[in-house]
Amino acid sequence: MTDRSRREEDVYATEAEGQSYRGSSYTPTAYDNLDVAPESPDYPSAGRSGSDQSASDQLGSPTGGGGGSDTAASSKESGYRLRDLPRVPRLSQVLGPSAVLLGASLGSGETLFWPLLVAIHGWDIYWLFLVAVGTQYFINTEIQRWTVATGESVFRGFERVARGWPLVFLLLGFVSLGWPGWAATAAEIGTAGLGLREATLSLGGAGGTTLFAVPAWKLLGVALLVLVWLSYQVTPVMYNVVEGVQVVLVTLAVVSAVVLSLALGAGTELTRLPSGLAAVGTLPPGFDVALVLGGLAFAGAGGYLNLSQSLWVREKGYGMGRFQGRVKNPVVGDDPEPVHRDGFTFPPTRNNLLRWRGWWRLVQLEHLLTFVVGLVVTATVLMALATTYAAGTTEDAVAVWTGQVIPQLGDVAGVLLVVVLFVALFTTEYGIVESVVRNSTDVIYELYGRQAGWSLPRIFWTVLTLFVLWGILLLFVPVPLAVSGPFGLLVAGAVLSGLMMWPYTALLTVLVTTRLPEHTQPGWLRTAALWWGTALFGYFGALLGGNWLATTVGLSVFGTEVGVLGSAPGGLALFAAVAVVQIAVVSVSARAKLAARDTVVGDDETRGVFD
Repeated sequence: MTDRSRREEDVYATEAEGQSYRGSSYTPTAYDNLDVAPESPDYPSAGRSGSDQSASDQLGSPTGGGGGSDTAASSKESGYRLRDLPRVPRLSQVLGPSAVLLGASLGSGETLFWPLLVAIHGWDIYWLFLVAVGTQYFINTEIQRWTVATGESVFRGFERVARGWPLVFLLLGFVSLGWPGWAATAAEIGTAGLGLREATLSLGGAGGTTLFAVPAWKLLGVALLVLVWLSYQVTPVMYNVVEGVQVVLVTLAVVSAVVLSLALGAGTELTRLPSGLAAVGTLPPGFDVALVLGGLAFAGAGGYLNLSQSLWVREKGYGMGRFQGRVKNPVVGDDPEPVHRDGFTFPPTRNNLLRWRGWWRLVQLEHLLTFVVGLVVTATVLMALATTYAAGTTEDAVAVWTGQVIPQLGDVAGVLLVVVLFVALFTTEYGIVESVVRNSTDVIYELYGRQAGWSLPRIFWTVLTLFVLWGILLLFVPVPLAVSGPFGLLVAGAVLSGLMMWPYTALLTVLVTTRLPEHTQPGWLRTAALWWGTALFGYFGALLGGNWLATTVGLSVFGTEVGVLGSAPGGLALFAAVAVVQIAVVSVSARAKLAARDTVVGDDETRGVFD
């Protein structure tokens, strides 16, 4: 065997080992017997790891890790455990996490917000969609970086910076996504396509007394939420069913959208794309700030959903996440697995550095080919279709599809479009339930449940059940946001998701540059992309905040303008606050990268331009 062959064998997984990544992958470890990584430039900074351990962790008492016993809790030392990085499988063997995120994306920006924005403003705004997708690509892969390098969730990483951050994002995530807007919208489009309007219960037959009448879309919305809940009860590892369902639904939605749009003549509209791209850097006059911010957040999954990438790649077994543990179903699951409090790290040997480069290329390719390509293709053909049949519309997105586009199509084409839209919206509702539940469970467990001795799988199952019941309740109980119908719920959630992305992108930038060693830190190009993401969402957040204070609250002193300098004094103060945060983030992250330079031997030999 040549040295090159031996090296490749040391870096890349065998076929049998690679096959183990299909579905969810986990390798048990003798956690307490592993060495603890020292505080040195070669390893991640433990930050608050030692000081923030619960009293019961320090005393060595069991705290209910995977289902009643977490071996990490009984260890005498806290900190990252040392293990070699797993060998690198093939791309085809680890596809999945980005497909789940794509499913969570299709029914929001790609089906509703961006087709509506392009139908209103024309292709001159399309460049902003591409910028938003590109920005989210960098943010999402950096969210994955922390987990691939340490095995920990990004929420645990945020906790290492400051304990309160995970709770802040949990609350913001629930406020932005805790409304059944996508189930309601999918149901509304589905019932409209079937010609259903109202379900009634009467006494004495058709001419009898009507006891109650319920819009058909509400009943279908309930059925969809119940279906999502039931799907979790058929597999021991709950992530597996989510990935399987989303891959099928996403494939159906993407292929059908492309074929249908081209068959209906939307291809002609696509020829106008080049002229629209020439408008880069300009915004259309009189644009709706809330709608555009929602579009930016949902050019992809957006908000709380993006943070789920960390937990999904951990469940899949990416990098050091293969050792961290999975969440199993407490009802139909088999033996529980501990999800450790502290993560893992690898010595920066030559083999491990090459494996890291292989894993990082895999992360980027999987997200690019699944998430980015899927988003751009699907959204673009739907934008073309909406513009072909509803250019210059003044309706909301649901009304555009159900009231303008679908009625102009033939019976067969109209039904097929209803199916495409319904599937896209349902995949998003499925992804949102999964994301909110998985993220919130992780935060609750790490901040309180582990110390209280709660079982992580039982927390997951309980949160899942309560979240579905909450969604069903909101479909029938009048609430202020529901007055404007399903699309009103979506706009509210999108705006809040966009606002949320500013602080967590800033915090993520600090986390991956100050807590990771040189060989797993983002390079300068990626760090600059995170700076850009922080600035983008900060700018639109200030623009929207000032606009809302001026027009809704009546505080004209906070009025904001696109050009910033024309803003009122309060609006200028909002932009100034965003600028201060931006300067702090750039300063802290740049100094951390400079301090880490040339501290790990061999890093420069294994790092690529886009790492």
